[in-house]
Amino acid sequence: MERLRRIVKIVAFALAVAAFVEQLRMPAEQRTWEGEVVGFVPYDFRMPTLERARSRWWNPEDRRLFVPTVFGVGWTINGARLVRMLGMAGTSR
Repeated sequence: MERLRRIVKIVAFALAVAAFVEQLRMPAEQRTWEGEVVGFVPYDFRMPTLERARSRWWNPEDRRLFVPTVFGVGWTINGARLVRMLGMAGTSR
């Protein structure tokens, strides 16, 4: 299990470095500090805001369960979608 954790940490670090390099290769006026690395892994290195956090952690209008993280590389869970899914699962008994 420890080996798997180490691999996950190394991959996460490599993705973060790749995202930074991607942004630094752009002219300064074109840098957004958000996007996707390796074609599908989202990243966002902008200063987090309460509005962005709310829209990622609890957004009933977004049908996705996994949404881009508020800060960093990867995904986070949309709590509103999770509750809706669990509620639907709970009513089918």
